Amino acid sequence: MGEAVIFLGPPGAGKGTQAARLAEELGFKKLSTGDILRDHVARGTPLGQEVKPIMDRGDLVPDELILALIREELSERVIFDGFPRTLAQAEALDHLLQATGTRLLGVVLVEVPEDELIARMLKRAELEGRSDDNEETIRHRLRVYREKTEPLVQYYEKTGALRRVDGLGTPDEVYARIRAALGI
Repeated sequence: MGEAVIFLGPPGAGKGTQAARLAEELGFKKLSTGDILRDHVARGTPLGQEVKPIMDRGDLVPDELILALIREELSERVIFDGFPRTLAQAEALDHLLQATGTRLLGVVLVEVPEDELIARMLKRAELEGRSDDNEETIRHRLRVYREKTEPLVQYYEKTGALRRVDGLGTPDEVYARIRAALGI
């Protein structure tokens, strides 16, 4: 039987950093749909060419493309970083986890104030040269997050799987809060 952890939170909250550390220390495979999609864009694959304009606008990539990627990448112990992003994706993921006998250990919501998120993403754009991180696109991505992804907080709260974690502080402090929230 497999195990899964889902990381939720707005862009720039530090989900990727924390998910990578948790995956490395506990032997989970980290699935970041954003990383997978950016890799396809960088390699110029047909999928990359299809999703680049969508990502450059800050919009969400269609569910059927994302779910196909997830199915291909699923393993025994997996951390979902930034997926699901919509209720439809959450329901589809629930069915996929159930069909594969994968137990959901928890849904970690990393919470960070919006002003801090914008500052973090602008700094990241400078350091990494990411074309999808300019201020206009960042603000659009945060609006899309609020509209599409925040309903997941209520969804997972109702199931009892949601674990709220303060995303401010040093990476070590946030990581300790995540481990405590998951009881691992």
